[in-house]
This record gives sequence, structure tokens and C-alpha cells, in this order.
Amino acid sequence: MRRRSSADPSSEQGHADSTADHSPAPIPEHEDNLDRQTEASLVNVQGWANKGRPKEEAGGSAQRLATDPVAVFHSPTAPRLPPLMAHHNADSTIGALAKDTPPHTMVAHHNEKWRQRLRSPWACSPYTVLTTLAAFIAMFLMAQSFLTRQLDVKGCGMSYMRPTYSRFSNFDTEHTRFASKYSLYLYREGGLDEDTRVKGVPVLFVPGNAGSYKQVRSLAAEAAYHYHNTVQHDADAGKAGKRPLDFFSVDFNEDITAFHGQTLLDQAEYLNDAITYILSLYHTPGKFLRDPSLPDPTSVIVVGHSMGGVVARTMLTMPNYQANSINTIITLAAPHARPPVSFDGDIVRTYKGVNDYWRRAYSQKWAIDNPLWHVTLISIAGGSLDTMISSDYASIESLVPETHGFTVFSTSMPNVWTGIDHLAITWCDQHRKAVVRALYEVIDVSRATQTVPRAERMRGFKRWFLTGLEDIAEKTLPQKEAKTLLTLEENSAIISEGEKLVLRSLGKSKQRPNAHLIPVPPQAAGKKFTLLTSEPLDHPGEHGLLEVLFCSVFPSQPGQSTTLFSMNMDLSGDSVGATRLACKNAASDVIALPASTRHSTHPFKMDERPFSYLQYDLEDLAEHQFVAVVDKAGERSTGWVVAEFSAAPESQIVVDMGLQRLLTTGMSLRLPAQRPLMSDIKIPALHSALLAYNIHIGKQSCDAGELFAPLLRQYVTDIYESKFFVNVKDASINLHGVSPYMPPALHAKQPSNGLSLQIWSDPTCDSSVEINLNVDILGSFGKLWMRYRIIFAAFPILVVALVLRQQFRTYDNSGVFMSFTQGLNECLKSSLPLALSALTFLSIALAGAQHQSKQWSFGGRSANITSLLDTASNELLLGSDDTFFWFLVPLFGLMCIGVCVAINYAVLLIELTLASLYSVVISTRLRKDEAKRSPSAFAVTSNRQRVITTCILLSLVSTVIPYHFAYVVLCLVQLATSVRAFRLARESSLDSNYNFYNYAHSIFILMFWILPINLPVLVVWVRNLAVHWMTPFSSHHNILSIMPFILLVETLSTGRMIPRAEFRVSFFTNILLFSIGAYAAVYGVTYAYVLHHLANILCAWLVAIHFDPSAWSPRRASDTIEGRKPDSETKKRP
Repeated sequence: MRRRSSADPSSEQGHADSTADHSPAPIPEHEDNLDRQTEASLVNVQGWANKGRPKEEAGGSAQRLATDPVAVFHSPTAPRLPPLMAHHNADSTIGALAKDTPPHTMVAHHNEKWRQRLRSPWACSPYTVLTTLAAFIAMFLMAQSFLTRQLDVKGCGMSYMRPTYSRFSNFDTEHTRFASKYSLYLYREGGLDEDTRVKGVPVLFVPGNAGSYKQVRSLAAEAAYHYHNTVQHDADAGKAGKRPLDFFSVDFNEDITAFHGQTLLDQAEYLNDAITYILSLYHTPGKFLRDPSLPDPTSVIVVGHSMGGVVARTMLTMPNYQANSINTIITLAAPHARPPVSFDGDIVRTYKGVNDYWRRAYSQKWAIDNPLWHVTLISIAGGSLDTMISSDYASIESLVPETHGFTVFSTSMPNVWTGIDHLAITWCDQHRKAVVRALYEVIDVSRATQTVPRAERMRGFKRWFLTGLEDIAEKTLPQKEAKTLLTLEENSAIISEGEKLVLRSLGKSKQRPNAHLIPVPPQAAGKKFTLLTSEPLDHPGEHGLLEVLFCSVFPSQPGQSTTLFSMNMDLSGDSVGATRLACKNAASDVIALPASTRHSTHPFKMDERPFSYLQYDLEDLAEHQFVAVVDKAGERSTGWVVAEFSAAPESQIVVDMGLQRLLTTGMSLRLPAQRPLMSDIKIPALHSALLAYNIHIGKQSCDAGELFAPLLRQYVTDIYESKFFVNVKDASINLHGVSPYMPPALHAKQPSNGLSLQIWSDPTCDSSVEINLNVDILGSFGKLWMRYRIIFAAFPILVVALVLRQQFRTYDNSGVFMSFTQGLNECLKSSLPLALSALTFLSIALAGAQHQSKQWSFGGRSANITSLLDTASNELLLGSDDTFFWFLVPLFGLMCIGVCVAINYAVLLIELTLASLYSVVISTRLRKDEAKRSPSAFAVTSNRQRVITTCILLSLVSTVIPYHFAYVVLCLVQLATSVRAFRLARESSLDSNYNFYNYAHSIFILMFWILPINLPVLVVWVRNLAVHWMTPFSSHHNILSIMPFILLVETLSTGRMIPRAEFRVSFFTNILLFSIGAYAAVYGVTYAYVLHHLANILCAWLVAIHFDPSAWSPRRASDTIEGRKPDSETKKRP
């Protein structure tokens, strides 16, 4: 490698800055390094320098001036400025000397002014001020929107319990190698069940990142009370194999799994050992209390919170997993789709390995080839209130088919209907009740698996977790047998076809009970039956106010037995010629909707009984002829019923409007006065989770009195997220699902229907309803934070890399290492706008390619091609397939530039403060050798001591401490170097010292932005030390991952300035820095951990420039190790 001589003579030769000799340098690429006035002066100087000289000599001077204007004033043939003039205050002398100053002195003044402008660390251009101001305005709007707009109301009820925990001390090192670090507990509810012997179905609770084993208490307490108060008194439940749930929990000592892949794998290994031990308890004498005739359990139900859900899935991929020991997994707010942060390479690789295993398993054609065929996975998300982990990441659409699992939001769950934050999802009262009842639905102790078969499990989970309005919701009516015989008078009233049944008050009829018959119309595509009532529907044998039956004529034939019917409802009054109907009860298909009256406030309020709703496609009623609505009220009540058959064109409205038009004009439509009970509005253009909306529903007038207030349900079909709004007038709408960086679905679906709105409005009111929908632009700003937080760790490295590139280019061309601030000023006028423009076009191209790949998949193109495009596109840049959001690249670029400016000035203030304190403590004037910044004067320790310290540090990194710890130490050392360099530059005012300070400061800024990538793993290491876990992690002890940083920081601590490089070396430095910036922008969000290694490579390259072997003699190498100066440095300049 060849290089130029150093532009920092004080560090290499000990010469004064004003008399340093500079080698020729090529002309700078950007001519704005010199202002126009300086350029004009340079022309005059060229003429003055050539005047009175031989032609050859004049030509040589002109050539030197063209290549390096600075070199003219430092060349031996050029007139030298007196030291007094070189260092005197220009403002005080330029006026007095203006007339008598020769032209070359004026040029020197301009050159000095240009140097001062470049080297000044505080210089701030108007471009930088405006950019920073705009960046902070954008960040303020985003923060204000995130904290105050589009917020869901918290509706969780408090849960109470009396917990006791029994630790299994026998689960020791004979069973697992992690016995000294982790512990296993059994939960028992105090005062209700304190026997520590196992007796029912094992359930293992897995806490999440930094979670506690005590978080199991809410679910376990509810399970104990539900069994004690309800299940054990139900004879049918006992026959169905329902027994208590034995809740086990694991104490991970609040391990941090979100940041550390190896910790995640360790927990998964321990849990598999724990499951083996738990299953052994059920056949160990003295450890169990259950019917010996029951089979021994062979599997455990797993409930995982947050990262505990990811650990649960990882368990099935581990070598110590016992086949079929897990068949049911329920996760709460778990980030399945991608890691929450990508700062650790192990966590990224672990996620990829686990998710690929699950995808491959469910992609098998035959069940025998699928090791997960028996497993059901349910992912429950808390929605917008979860501000720790984006609920988009809870989606398992890319991992399992709908036959084996689904993602559901708590706002969708019947009788929960509220968003839940990340921690509350373990104790929210409504939510824990739904989870516990779903678990009791799927257990069966008469089977060794302790659960019902997979298909029945899925039906049970759908019943308890889904609204019942989804396309995959299963209706029980077609599979039922008619068990009710309904006998009516021959002339019973039948509602005319096409008319609604409206009962404004139950119990009005003199005949009690009273049946209202609605004829089932002929089969027609898109027709459906809907019924809404304020009363609960009776099951067979119950004596409530209302029962709904689907009936067909039961022919009266002599000798025909009616013993097939368990219920006989005779409403004929012993009249002759009665009509008999064979009927099925519809109560098992009832859908609970939150009550919506003029007094309703929130859907989760339980002060009003939920509405009961039935909805059937006409195909489900093919074998029936009548719908019988039986009013069984003994006296007049306030209950009401509305029922009808409606056609799809009447109830379904598709809004064909683009997103751009919705942004500008909004959407307005009117529901006619003669409308169905339920209207379904589909807006395909609104599908992105990055946008929020405001909806307004006008009030309708009712002369006869309103039965119920408008009820709104927002939903998307990609995942099962529904939100209900009761008594709705104005509502804020935000959604999840189609989000950035999400992997493609396991099985290709048809294009999304986008946002859909179901509105139940009183059809008896003879008035239309106005609906207005607008995009909430300010509310949408807050949605960017949850989806793009990691960008603020990746994009700034793009800015820093481009600034460093500008600094090195200027330094190699002119010998002036400009300040970071000035470099940022220059980049704002050149490279940063170009880079952001190129990235914007790249984001548009990637979004278009991903969208096209989806079209190919729907059209039957090659699955391999579409999968490749989807996988690549969702990891790059913005991770979106919507070209509409192209503006996010410049927006985030703007914000990150503002953050970089703020951080730079904050570091400058810290360095100024520390340098001032350092000067006060030292309180001595600079010695001559200190001003020259020679290694022996600037360095705190000798070279020998530094070599020994470096060797010790590297040995510790390779054995005991992770390299992340060493990196933090190096950051502190580099900060100290920058502080000492700042003090030296400020007190000496030498260009060479300012060059070195700016160089050291810029390297510290780069290290500062890499620091967040290293801190999480360091926190994990400190946490392990706290619990006395000393086992090293192999991936964290690679000395090559930190050695270049050590060498560069140690080199700078001696005050050595990097030498100016020749063209080829400078070109490679530019390419390397540009590549680091490009990678940070394109891949930084998904693979942030790689940025440390790229910066490490840069440090290795800079060290190579510092120590070019071709410029080193054996004598100089020896002198450096011994800490002596070369002879040339010990000689004084004559």
C-alpha cells in the first residue's frame, strides 16, 4: 500500500504547523471547498507568482497551485508568512494592512479563513439549521400523535387471587444442566386448593422477556375458581373428561430473551427438560392424586407470554424435545413474525431457523411427513395499547395454516372487546376468563394427550376467541338433528316473504308462548338471514324469554313416533288440524355483540347485557322451510327482536375509491331509509396499518322510538382483528395486519378486502344514515413509531458514513480534516439528498416488485419466484409493498439527520465541559512538545504498557468477557481521547491539532451510533453475572470482532493522525464508507447487528492506513515499541 506523507507533521516529524511541508495533492472534486472570492484571489496569485520568474519555474508554480492551492503557501520557493502574521487575529490586522498587504498575503488570509471554516466544530450552515428544525417538528408531531391521538380506551377489569407457589427442588442437575440458573414451580390457590400433588391436566406457563414466574397467578387462579365453582358441579363436564388444570411456571430469573438468541435457546432446552419432569410426576407414587384408571399424560399445554411464546415454538425444534409432548400452544402478545430488535445475530438466526422449521413442516403434502401435524397454535394480540411490541408481529399467518391455528386480537374476543397492553394481557380479568374457558373446552383427561383431537380443539378456540362473524366460523346448525317438535295452529300467522319481523316488546301477545314464522325464501346466491335481539336465546329445555328454531314440516302419518324429539312444544291449544314442525335450536350459533343503546359508552362495559345475533347464509338453511321466533315472555318486557332475510346487493357496499382520492376528499355515503338490519361496507384501498382514520355516523330520527343505537364493527380479513364501537357517532379507526417487514403468508390468499365496516342500525327508523370517513393524517404519524423504531438506530449510520466519506475526501485532497459539523453541512448540499433520492426510487421499485409477485402468486406463477421476491422485499429498506409510502424514506432521512445534528452538538458540549474541567485540573500551560502532539507527549501511557493492556483485554474477551463490554470501554477511551484533543486544539490553535481532534471526534460519533447495537447483549451478560451464571457464549468471544476497534482507539490515544492517502487508497475508503451507509439504509433494520462488523472492517482499514508497513523501517518499529522518538524527531529544526 502506498500513501502520501502525513499532513500532520507534528505527529510524524515534530515540525511546527506553519512550516510543514505538504506533498502535492489532486484538486478537490467539490469546488465549493473554496469560496469564489478565494478562487479569484488564487488567479491573481498565479499571475504574481509567475511574474519575474523563468518560464519553467513559473509553470511549476502554476501547476502546484492548480493541484493544491495550499501547497503554494508552504512550498520552499513561496514567501513564508511571519509567525506573528500566521497566528494573529485576522479581524484586528486586516483593516490596518489592507492597503499595504501584497496579493499573496490576501490569498493567505482567505486560505486561513477557509481552513478555519472547515475545521470549526461549531459551524452550522442555514441548510443544517432548517433541516434540523424540520426534523424536530416531524419528530414532535410523531411523538404527540403516538401519545395523544388514536388511543384505544383501557377496559380491563382487575383480577384478584391468593397465590401460593411450590418449588420443585428435586428438579436438579440430574434432570437439567440449568438447574442452578432456573427453577420450576407449581401454582396453588390459597384457601381453595393447597394440595401440591398433581391431579389434573398439566399446563406450563412461560414468562416473557424479563418476566416473572409469578405472572401465572391470574390465569391459574381463574382456572382454580372456575373448576371449583362451575366445572366440578357439571355432570356432563365430568363425563367429558374435564378435570382441574395444574399450572406450572418457570422462574427464569427475569432473563432478557428479546435481545439474546442463546438465552432463548437455553430456555427452550430447559423447558423441554421441565416437561419431561412434569410428565413423570403423574406416574410417580406420592406425587399425584388422580384416578388410576386414567391414562398417564403424554403432553403438556403451553401458555407463553411475549417472548415466552417464541420460546414455546422453539422447544419443538430442539434436540431434547420429546415427540408429541406439546400439542397445544397459546401465546399472549408474542412477536412470532420477526424479532423485536435485530441487534444480536443469534436472535436473528434463531428466529429464522425456528420459523423456517415451522413453515417447512406445514408445507408438507402428507400429514405423516409433518412433525407438527398434531399441534395447534393460537396467537392472541393486545392491539394498539401494546406499545412494547407491535401487535403486527403477533401474526402467525406466515407460519401455520388456518387448520392449525390463527391470530386473534383481544378486541375481537366475545365479552372481552377491549385492547390490552403488553403486561396486562396476563392479568386482564375479561381476557383471562376467556382463555381459561377455552382451555377447559379442549381438555379431556380420558386421552393420553389430555386434549380433544386437533379439529375439535380448533372449533373450541374459534368459539371462545372469534366473533363468529368470520368466514371460517363454523355453524353447528347443519350438523344438528331436529330435537324439538313444534306444534302450531293450522292458521298460524306467517310473515310475508321479503318482510322484516319486528317485535318492539316481548310478551305483548295474549297467546303465550307465541311463535312467529318467517318463511325461508328459495335459494339465491348471496342471501342471508340475520336476527338481532336484546335478549339471550334459550337452549333446549331453558325457560327464558326467547327461543329461535329452524324448522321443516313434520308430516303427520298414522303410527309415526314422536319419541325422536327430546322437546315437544305444543302451541296448538288442542285445535284440530294442527301443523307439526321438526325444529333445530339455534342458540349454539348465537353471536354475542356489545349492547348499543343511547346510554352505552364502551363495548367492554358489562352494565348492559350483550345483544344476541344470528347470521346464516341461505345455503345453511337449505333443508329448512321456516324460521320460528318463539316469544316465551310471561309478561310484557322491554326485550325486542328484529329478523329478516336480505340480499347481498342490499347489505354489501364496495367503495371503489383510491387512497389518493380518500386522502384529498374523504369518503361519504348514505344508507337509505329502506335498508337491511346490517350493512357491510368494504373499502379495498384502505388496508395499510400505517394509516389511521376518523369516521362520523350521522344521527337518525325515529318517530316510533329507537330500538338500539348504531353499532359499528371494523375488521380486516387478513387477520382476525375486530373492533366494536357502541352508540357510535365519531370513532377513531386504526388497524393491524398489512404492515412493514411482515413475511408473506404461508398459503397465498386472494387480495385483501381492505378495511371493512359492519353497521347495525335500527331498520324501523324511516330515515337515512350519513357516513363520512377521512384519513387522520396527524393520527397516522404515531403509527410510524411502532413499525419503524429500529430505523432510528440504522439510518443515522448512513448519515455518519457519508459525513466521514466527505471528511476523508477533503482531507486527502487538501490536508484539512474538516469537522463533523462542517462535513454534515457539505453533505446536506450534495451526497445526502442524492442518497435519499436513490433510496426513495429503490423503495418504489421494491414495493412494485413485491406487489407484482403477489399478483403472480394469485395467477398461478412459480411459487419459488414469488416466495423469493416476497422474502427479499419484506426485509429491505421500508419493508412495504405499497408504493404510496415512498415519502417515508426522505421523511425518516430528515428525522435521522436532525437526530445526528443533535447528538453531534450534545457530544461537543460534553467534550467542551470535560475539556474545561481537564484544563482546570491540570492548570498548566502547554509545553512545546505537547503543542506538537507527539506520541510521547500526548499518550497517557507508554507504548509498552498499551501493548500489554491490549493483549490482556484480548485474552479476557476470548475467555471471560463478551466483546460488547470491551466495546463500551473503548467508547469511553475514545471519548477521553477526543476531550484531550479538544483541549489541545483549543489552546494551541494549530491546524494539525484541529485535524486530529476532528478525526478523533468523528470516530467517536461513529462508535456512539454503534453502541446501542452492543448494549443489549452487555445487559444480558451483566444479568447472568448477577445470578452467578458464568457459562460463556461462544459467539460473543470472537476477538476479531473487536480487535480493529482496539487497535484504532489505542492508536488515536497516542495522538497519531491518519496520513493522507493516495488516490487508490482514498478511492477504496470512499467505497467502503459508501457501502456501510448503503447497507445501513437497506438492510439495517432487519440485520442491525451487521453494522458493528462493518464498522469493525472500517476500523481495520483505517489501522492499515495508519500503519503502512512500506513506510516503516526496523529502527522505527523498534522505537515505537520502546516508546522512543525516532532520531529525526529528537533533532531541533535549525
